[in-house]
Amino acid sequence: MIRAPRRNRTSTGDEERYTETMRTALLAAVLLAISSGAAGQDRKVPDDSIRISIPGCSKGRTFIVVRTPGHEPVRSDVAPGRRFRLSGKKALLQEIKKHEGTTIEVTGLVRQSQVAGPGGVAIGGARISGGPPQAPTGSPIYQGTPVEQAVIDVESWRLLSEPCPRR
Repeated sequence: MIRAPRRNRTSTGDEERYTETMRTALLAAVLLAISSGAAGQDRKVPDDSIRISIPGCSKGRTFIVVRTPGHEPVRSDVAPGRRFRLSGKKALLQEIKKHEGTTIEVTGLVRQSQVAGPGGVAIGGARISGGPPQAPTGSPIYQGTPVEQAVIDVESWRLLSEPCPRR
């Protein structure tokens, strides 16, 4: 078998510039991949929870859902008037508190059982469902207890730029 003689390769200026350009491009691609992966990383959603985005107004740590402003691309299956207790990082909750009186959208994790609401069928002012009663009548320990609010673990929020509706 006859082989062609090997040429002694000497590096030219064009090859060096090409190599340096490729190294720079590779470094930029790696840095971009690392930074986008860290920035776009959301917490894993537990099996018993869901991630929701809801429009509403905050007052302290209470968040009341409002109708989505017509020009905003927010879709929520949570009924207006529903109340949530805000939970999350202290700095994030302080930022939200600065915007009380303005409609915002919060995104966070909520337990599925808390979003589902009460089961059964509403007839008049009563709800009929199977199972034991939620609040037995005539029992003094159930009188005057506050309604339990669902808790949303806030991950992010954004301003929706409309004032909160007045009561």
